[in-house]
Amino acid sequence: MRLVVASGNAGKLAEIRHVLADAGVELVAQRELGIGDAEENGQTFVENALIKARHACAHSGLPALADDSGLIVDALHGAPGLISAHYAGVHGDAARNIAKVLEQLRGVTDAQRSARFYSVIVLLKHAHDPQPLIAEGSIEGRILDAPRGSNGFGYQPIFLLPELGLSSAELPSEHWHRISHRARALAALRARWPFG
Repeated sequence: MRLVVASGNAGKLAEIRHVLADAGVELVAQRELGIGDAEENGQTFVENALIKARHACAHSGLPALADDSGLIVDALHGAPGLISAHYAGVHGDAARNIAKVLEQLRGVTDAQRSARFYSVIVLLKHAHDPQPLIAEGSIEGRILDAPRGSNGFGYQPIFLLPELGLSSAELPSEHWHRISHRARALAALRARWPFG
């Protein structure tokens, strides 16, 4: 059974492959099939995940799994949110995105730096599937004053896990893949897994 993953993000792909390693499906990145990114013009994480999954299904003829996720910072009224990947203007420029968040939080106390990573995972059996499987996951934390750690991707170097005293980028990848927002969403999805 082949399942196309509707993402070109190497970090997301690695995490999804790790969590679904024993799911009984062959995961194929959409780029491996020559499929480009969908235009994400939804107003919610769910809408964007559905757009990406339908796009991958339509172009591959395969079932598709899509994730839409982001960092939600309470002091920034939910930003970067839906535009987490291009918050500073350039898609995927993690350093600039981090710098923008840190600049906007300058002078904000630690107690007001609450944040969460949030993920929605959508699974479609085909492009016109009227019953998508949708699961969500999140992980709570705080935003640091400066990046720490070299593991992970995106905003992980500034996302503190208070109970561990570490940024998510200071954790070994295998540990993060077990506790992340995406891992939690995938675990919820696995509870309703239609592929055996």
